[in-house]
Amino acid sequence: MAYDPKELEKKAIKAIKTHKLMFIEHLIAYLPCSKGTFYDLKLHELDTLKKEIELMRISRKTKMLSNWIDSETPSLQIAAMKMISEEHEAHRLNGSRQEIKHKGGVKSTLIEWKPAKDKK
Repeated sequence: MAYDPKELEKKAIKAIKTHKLMFIEHLIAYLPCSKGTFYDLKLHELDTLKKEIELMRISRKTKMLSNWIDSETPSLQIAAMKMISEEHEAHRLNGSRQEIKHKGGVKSTLIEWKPAKDKK
């Protein structure tokens, strides 16, 4: 069966918006063509589909982050703080930053190699 790529593109955009899809692999399930046909027609390379998927991801992440911030659940608030914090703040929350302090200067060690004496 021959598919019109423009028609599949329109259906894909509609499916992304209707079902809040965030991955190309999920999108394929909502289209009337096979996975092979989708890739053969190079629909995965279309900037319009990439843009719609990215916009959906951003909107869902933003909504989720807002819910976490507004939540009364401490673990969600900490997760939100980790997402929006500066690097040094995130390290303080995680307790993951380790500093190794040492005194300046370079110590060198000289290793002398002595040739082995021949045994006869």
